[in-house]
Amino acid sequence: MNKVAAGCKVKVHYTGTLEDGTVFDSSLEREPLAFTVGAGQMIAGFDQGVVGMAEGEERTIVIPAEMAYGEIREDLIFSVPREHMPEGYDPIVGDQLAVTSSDGQPFPVTVKEVCEETVTLDGNHSLAGKELTFSVTMVEVLSA
Repeated sequence: MNKVAAGCKVKVHYTGTLEDGTVFDSSLEREPLAFTVGAGQMIAGFDQGVVGMAEGEERTIVIPAEMAYGEIREDLIFSVPREHMPEGYDPIVGDQLAVTSSDGQPFPVTVKEVCEETVTLDGNHSLAGKELTFSVTMVEVLSA
């Protein structure tokens, strides 16, 4: 029976939960997730967590923030004057926007706070700073 190693192509079903048990993502109602182990397609903790699994095996993987989406970076939270918002747009906390970085690259931000003069935007991933738990079932293992 094939065991997962770096370079293997695998298919898994998973359910991801936060520390309070809230489900943030699941493949159970979709096709299994296919990826190559160790190719950088997955967060590091997930990639490492499936190594050694066999087809049909189930495993719970607990991933600390630094092996998932990283810690919250304060330098990615910033305020802009409201007049820099698109014309006619009334920002609401939780809205997702795309802004352009100083090097011209677009990146997603979330509206964190709306004040009379400014809007605070957060460029951190929504799962940054969080420990993640995945219940994983190894559906298929193909040798490297």
